[in-house]
Amino acid sequence: MNTVEDNIEQLQMKVAFQEDTIESLNQALIEQQKQIDDLQFSFKKLAAKVSSIEPSNMASEKEEMPPPHY
Repeated sequence: MNTVEDNIEQLQMKVAFQEDTIESLNQALIEQQKQIDDLQFSFKKLAAKVSSIEPSNMASEKEEMPPPHY
């Protein structure tokens, strides 16, 4: 009978450890997602700023001249 109780206690400890690990991983995931969101926002803001400062030096397809061998 004692071994059954020991087994149950070990299983309960394992479950508690797994729950703690899952919660830690969940918190890390939440923090990483927030960092990704912040970086995406900053990147979009920076890209808009750069595109407004410096016009593109590439000609549009309509303005592009065909190569001389045509």
